[in-house]
Amino acid sequence: MRYKLLQEGDIQVCVIRHPRTFLSKILTSKFLRRWEPHHLTLADNSVASATPTGYMENSISYSAIEDVQLLSWENAPKYCLQLTIPGGTVLLQAANSYLRDQWFHSLQWKKKIYKYKKVLSNPSRWEVVLKEIRTLVDMALTSPLQDDSIHQAPLEIVSKLLSENNNLTTQDHESIIVAIAPLLENNHPPPDLCEFFCKHCRERPRSMVVIEVFTPVVQRILKHNMDFGKCPRLRLFTQEYILALNELNAGMEVVKKFIHSMHGPTGQCPHPRVLPNLVAVCLAAIYSCYEEFINSRDNSPSLKEIRNGCQQQCDRKPNLPLRLLHTSPDLVSQEATLTESRLKPVIVTSNEIHVEVERNNTTNQKMTANVGNDSEPNLIDCLMVSPTCSTMSIELSIQADRILGCYVEILKMLSDYDDWRPALASLLQPIPFPKEALAHEKFTKELKYVIQRFAEDPRQEVHSCLLSVRAGKDGWFQLYSPGGVACDDDGELFASMVHILMGSCYKTKKFLLSLAENKLGPCMLLALRGNQTMVEILCLMLEYNIIDNNDTQLQIISTLESTDVGKRMYEQLCDRQRELKELQRKGGPTRLTLPSKSTDADLARLLSSGSFGNLENLSLAFTNVTSACAEHLIKLPSLKQLNLWSTQFGDAGLRLLSEHLTMLQVLNLCETPVTDAGLLALSSMKSLCSLNMNSTKLSADTYEDLKVFL
Repeated sequence: MRYKLLQEGDIQVCVIRHPRTFLSKILTSKFLRRWEPHHLTLADNSVASATPTGYMENSISYSAIEDVQLLSWENAPKYCLQLTIPGGTVLLQAANSYLRDQWFHSLQWKKKIYKYKKVLSNPSRWEVVLKEIRTLVDMALTSPLQDDSIHQAPLEIVSKLLSENNNLTTQDHESIIVAIAPLLENNHPPPDLCEFFCKHCRERPRSMVVIEVFTPVVQRILKHNMDFGKCPRLRLFTQEYILALNELNAGMEVVKKFIHSMHGPTGQCPHPRVLPNLVAVCLAAIYSCYEEFINSRDNSPSLKEIRNGCQQQCDRKPNLPLRLLHTSPDLVSQEATLTESRLKPVIVTSNEIHVEVERNNTTNQKMTANVGNDSEPNLIDCLMVSPTCSTMSIELSIQADRILGCYVEILKMLSDYDDWRPALASLLQPIPFPKEALAHEKFTKELKYVIQRFAEDPRQEVHSCLLSVRAGKDGWFQLYSPGGVACDDDGELFASMVHILMGSCYKTKKFLLSLAENKLGPCMLLALRGNQTMVEILCLMLEYNIIDNNDTQLQIISTLESTDVGKRMYEQLCDRQRELKELQRKGGPTRLTLPSKSTDADLARLLSSGSFGNLENLSLAFTNVTSACAEHLIKLPSLKQLNLWSTQFGDAGLRLLSEHLTMLQVLNLCETPVTDAGLLALSSMKSLCSLNMNSTKLSADTYEDLKVFL
């Protein structure tokens, strides 16, 4: 039978105290009935305190208890415990046998734990100490009490013992770790014990203790820990354990097997806390690689100074590890007057870290234009000095480089699991790395694999995380685009990111506007080199009238006509524009109903057969059309009523309709596969006055949101 550990103020008892010489006279029921039950208080170091009658005015410490017994004599009162103390005996009477046994085991535990604290606080011979530790662990494992402190108390005693004795040999360390291993199977190690484990991982990474004892402990931490912020030493221990695995002969293969064991053999990891905990460990480890440079920021160029050409060097604090060295004393005046077409390099050194930035005249003009702007530049502006001339190199220590390689490789492993990829993309979307890491060519080159995995994933919740988390912030899309500090492939990754984002972007037109404003040059360059995705982008910009400037439009047309694929797609665009003009020409029916079982191809064929500029009411109910037909529907300028009842029209089509059919007033989506994600896009349709969403996946929250907008 299992019992709860006795806690302070939990019990109501009869308390009897009398010298031992009169013990036989007070063990009668008649005598016990003379005493009323009193509240027994259990303090941290005592078993009983004063009663309301003044009896037992001084508390009894657990160390003073000589013996605890269950009364089993003839004619003894029921459910009583006998506590033997110096000078007398205390009898405790419980209400039933279960409560009596709970008290008995709790008092026995408290008495023994105080004994071990005393014995292990002054160790003399370590062989005796090791024996006592094993006995203590056995006692905790065999105790019938159920409480977290039953296993935690022995761990805290051992943790204190190790922190106060630093002269132990490696063999003593391993013997103690093996002795307490059974307690660690279901309990996190205390903070001091974590430090001891970290030290062992650093000093003895190839020890069998690391594999046999620490592995289940770290697995439990990753599966059950809820917040490394409250337990930072657990995170540090996990970090050192993984580094110790990397030191084995097989190296990253051992780490890969460990990651696979945490995920499990199935396609879905059964432990939701594993991935966030692993990512937290990786981020902390990567941050530590650049910590020396980060700590030197007080004397390094600020973000504003980087943009303004480091003109405020004289205002920085002196005598700090990081120093900004100008190769020419006239550099400040050169930057201010812009008389030199190219400036000498600015070198920033911090012990083992070296950063070299070359600036050209174009960059300085950009910097000078922003001197009066007090706002802090964004991340890419700080890192990217010039799209055409930017060289940055960071040299880390051997140890930091080893840590960086290990944990970036783990991020790669995590991105290979399909079920982990959405959560991983979400965790990395705000770019949680310091700008020093993003300026490190080796780091961004290795991390590129993870970003590629996001860009190749067809799920929107994954590749949408390539964009910035909110307006005004830079995302991975900006970082790896041409001109970005991480771009090293002439825009191949950028093109693949654009391709996947265009297929599911929430606001396709808005996304094209963003590209036209910020990345038109790279898009035209890649299109000039024959990249089909960029050719499609330029054609869409022309088709949706994204570009207002006539000269820019002519330049785009010239770019398209310079390649075979561009020329072919531009001709197709011209044909579509002619068909569009014919389709939108005034005339034709005002109402149109397609036969049931019609497809997207049937609708396209019908709309290409004549003019439908007057079409106001279109019914596609009970047909087989899908979201693909939205490309044809948005070309109907007068459409006011659209019936999509019992079709396969989904979220992607709704997003396209919400951007282009501004005159739509009535929309029937009954029995369609639309979800909240697509329905929320309709909030931008201000003319919509009737919306049927029966038998859809509409949630109550989205319904309330739509009521506000519509």
